[in-house]
Amino acid sequence: MRQRATRDQQRLDSGAVSSPKDLESLQREIASLAKRQGDLEDVVLEVMERREAAQERNAELTERVSSVQAKTDDATARRDAALAELDAEAASVTKEREIVAGSVPADLLKLYDKLREQQGGVGAARLYQRRCEGCRLELNITEVNEVKAAAPDTVLRCENCRRILVRTSESGL
Repeated sequence: MRQRATRDQQRLDSGAVSSPKDLESLQREIASLAKRQGDLEDVVLEVMERREAAQERNAELTERVSSVQAKTDDATARRDAALAELDAEAASVTKEREIVAGSVPADLLKLYDKLREQQGGVGAARLYQRRCEGCRLELNITEVNEVKAAAPDTVLRCENCRRILVRTSESGL
């Protein structure tokens, strides 16, 4: 369009066009081309402004994505570390359980495992101040007297939840 306007202006300036009608037509065309060029330049400026705004928004969003990704990576690393710690603790507890299980009579261990399966993972519960910590219910006076009278190596069970009662020096009985 610029080339055409330049060419038309040169024709006009050279005097090659002698007809007044052609001169007028050529002047209108040059004016029309100048107006059209101005309109197109306005459109280009608007597009450039929109592009710049889009680039700024893209940079902002890219930064936010990077920040979120960093937080995600950090959380994943903490999760993995916690999982490794839990795995190590589980392995340690499993070894301890095997050692203790080796010293427990087979029939008692079988009963404990059966109760554990039935009671959602807890086969034995501490007896503390007349209360079974498995079901959280207090033993009645008759049950308390039976516990007191029982030999230290007797296996006692809660009448409510049927778990094995573990007596400790803190039991208060």
